[in-house]
Amino acid sequence: MTQTLLESESEAQLMTLEEFLDWVPDGSGRYELHRGVVKEMQPTGTHEQIASFLTLKLGVQIESLGLPYFIARQCIIKPIDSDQSGFNPDLTIINKNSLKQEPMWKKSSTITQGETLPLVVEVVSTNWQDDYLLKLSEYEKLGIQEYWIVDYLGLGGRRYIGNPKQPTISVYQMIEGEYMVNLFRENDPIQSAIFPELNLTAAQIFELGES
Repeated sequence: MTQTLLESESEAQLMTLEEFLDWVPDGSGRYELHRGVVKEMQPTGTHEQIASFLTLKLGVQIESLGLPYFIARQCIIKPIDSDQSGFNPDLTIINKNSLKQEPMWKKSSTITQGETLPLVVEVVSTNWQDDYLLKLSEYEKLGIQEYWIVDYLGLGGRRYIGNPKQPTISVYQMIEGEYMVNLFRENDPIQSAIFPELNLTAAQIFELGES
């Protein structure tokens, strides 16, 4: 997914998250707020194809396991210690039983507590630094149980996906208050603590990027 700054960071008037939520247009693109600066997210066709494929596969798991989850079409995740950022993941699974504790949900579909989010998925196209640096840190601090980075082009830094670079799915799982990561490539079956019965390999996802 490529990003477009609506104004250069030097010229932009920094927004608060509250101002951003009042401003963001409904149904006309995807936007995020990064440290007060609005970014328009412009997904590629392959990016959308992979995100839709995962939405279908994980939706089947939710239904078959009878879990109290749903997949949000769009929602904003507020970092734990910032009023100037809000992230709009490619795929967000929400525990509906926790929504009564979310003060911003009904008005602005915004999540403020990690326990509401069993799983968040980001699909990398070009802005890999945001997914591996910014969001990884913020999602860990928020306490999101599981975070997938689907890097179908192998763009991430070598310290994250190894050397040589190759298409990789990084699954970060919360263990004793910090993320531990497992990397999946080629025909590796993806292992998820949230969906232990998931029958899906990295190759099945990456094939979508080759079509």
